[in-house]
Amino acid sequence: MRRGVLIVALCAVVLGAAAPVQAAPRGCDPLDPAACLLPWPNEYFVKQGHLALTNAQMPRSTDGKPIEARDYNWSDGFSPGQIIVTLVPGLDLKRTGAAPVTDVGRSLEGDQAIVVIDAKTGKRQLIWSELNMQGKDPGQRSLQVHPGVGWREGRRYIVALRNLKRATGRTIEARRAFRIYRDRLPAAGRAVNRRRAHMEDIFRRIGKAGIRRGDLYLAWDFTVSSREGLTKRLLSIRDRSFAQLGDTNLRDLKVTGGAPAFEVGEARAIPGLAARRISGTLDVPCWLNQPGCPPGSRFKLDRRGLPVRTAGNVQKARFVCIVPAAAATTPARPLLFGHGLFQDETAVDAIALLAVASNAVICGTNFTGMANEDLPNAGAVSADLSRFPTMADRLQQGILNFMFLGRLMVHPQGFSSHSEFAGRIATERLFYAGASLGGIIGGALTSVAPDFTRSALIVPGLRFSLLLTRSSQFPTFGRILYSKYTDPVEQALVNSFIQLLWDRGEANGYVYHMVRDPLPNTPTKTVLLHEAFGDHQVSNVATETEARIIGARLRTPALDPGRSRDRKPFYGIKPIPSYPWKGNALAVFDIGPLRPPGCSGAACLGTPPAPITNEPPLIGVDPHDKTPFELDAVFQFTNFLAVDGVFVDTCDKGKPCYAQGWTGP
Repeated sequence: MRRGVLIVALCAVVLGAAAPVQAAPRGCDPLDPAACLLPWPNEYFVKQGHLALTNAQMPRSTDGKPIEARDYNWSDGFSPGQIIVTLVPGLDLKRTGAAPVTDVGRSLEGDQAIVVIDAKTGKRQLIWSELNMQGKDPGQRSLQVHPGVGWREGRRYIVALRNLKRATGRTIEARRAFRIYRDRLPAAGRAVNRRRAHMEDIFRRIGKAGIRRGDLYLAWDFTVSSREGLTKRLLSIRDRSFAQLGDTNLRDLKVTGGAPAFEVGEARAIPGLAARRISGTLDVPCWLNQPGCPPGSRFKLDRRGLPVRTAGNVQKARFVCIVPAAAATTPARPLLFGHGLFQDETAVDAIALLAVASNAVICGTNFTGMANEDLPNAGAVSADLSRFPTMADRLQQGILNFMFLGRLMVHPQGFSSHSEFAGRIATERLFYAGASLGGIIGGALTSVAPDFTRSALIVPGLRFSLLLTRSSQFPTFGRILYSKYTDPVEQALVNSFIQLLWDRGEANGYVYHMVRDPLPNTPTKTVLLHEAFGDHQVSNVATETEARIIGARLRTPALDPGRSRDRKPFYGIKPIPSYPWKGNALAVFDIGPLRPPGCSGAACLGTPPAPITNEPPLIGVDPHDKTPFELDAVFQFTNFLAVDGVFVDTCDKGKPCYAQGWTGP
């Protein structure tokens, strides 16, 4: 069928006449024939304010089954972190001069070849461009354009590609499907001509931004989802669940109404540690479509796209708490802890010593959807991406579980009513710390939580579509996923468009409201980000993008000169002006570079900067789970997570924050 489009186009060229141009098959956009939904994201696939995709347009697995479109069509626009994807055969980004991830500031220069502008203001957006190196065939490496900050909710953007070059320096010619509009060529066909007015509006707007029409290889537009479209499901189940407890004002930081029901199953001393371990379950309203919210369940939605709860459906969410002995005489701060990828509530056990050292009652539950018990369902999702809502919806239920556990920790009739906790919890304010997945999903939790205002996100990031291919955990996941979706161009497309569903349960969908412009019925937060330089699992570029969005200030010096590959490290992130610092902060810890041959011992740990491509780091020691346990980092967390908390510079003055025995070059 694509061959038919090509034949018609060739006839038009040869005959020099106004030959009819067929509408792309199955509603595809003819501007990029490499995959049906390219270029992506694209207003071409929006009707009446919502995505209007069909199963016929969607990528198919090797079983011939298309990804179901209906879950995407609830979206009233595209993701605020959407990766822009299109295939440009023969493109050489270096010869083109496109801004790479190591020099995002270049994207704002006047002569940039790859540009994204705000359609209303004409303002250029901070971006970087790369080819998808997951495609082994260079001819199938799609262009990917990432926002260096993020696309704003409800805004319309225009993508403009111009003066693109091959490795030889030769300019790549635009396809005829685009030249029909750019060069005002005559063409028959109602679908083609109906689009002319829209394309003329694009040309007019980018012309005002200083981009010549005749230089264009391709241009198109897209509109980002609204705040309500991104957040309404989670806010709805939060507000209705807390209303059942009798608390409808969640912004006032006052605990009212009843406490969630809970049961303590086991309470025991921890050998060799002055603390007790308490485990049990708490009752949380289940908003998924199966009794008890098991893996594989998902939301049932009403006509407004809001979850419907089956009356009486409750999830028995498991919890583990560590209570230090010192809390018997000095009530301890209550700290929620979020676990890592496919772990569970027992991750709290690994930080029991921190509970004692900082006199904190630390409790955790499962980030259901991506907890240990979800592994079998994750495999099923990888084999059939139509099942993806079973992961994304359950993540939102998991965030609700954390909010209910937090309420138990600070409610007078919650844990404090039980003998194991009575008099041991300082209930004035709750705090949150989450590491790895707990930092990623914890960004969403922080944005909606009613009972804490200070959050430490440890080795965090946002946008799973950005993180996955850059993670050392990706090769295993990729082998599972791509065994069913084998076309490299469609792989890049799938990775981008699935972010629409990720947004509902991870930081990217909520981050603009995390610390400023708080969501409705939500208190304002202050956040500390902890980055492990060269992280093999959560890419630094995702951490730093999040820091730009929330306006976090950087602890400096962050790195030794020459340690980063970036032309201007930490572009757009301002330094902390003085200490102690009351605002949002980013602290970077470094285990140092690879050591010379012959080095031995603990001081020989090290890692290079991450690859500048969308590939995982595989060289050196992964600092991901090492830097958070540095004493300097722990002291930063404990000083920050307090009622009158501040960020304190605990590292050596005038030096970066070193880790794992590294003392500098």
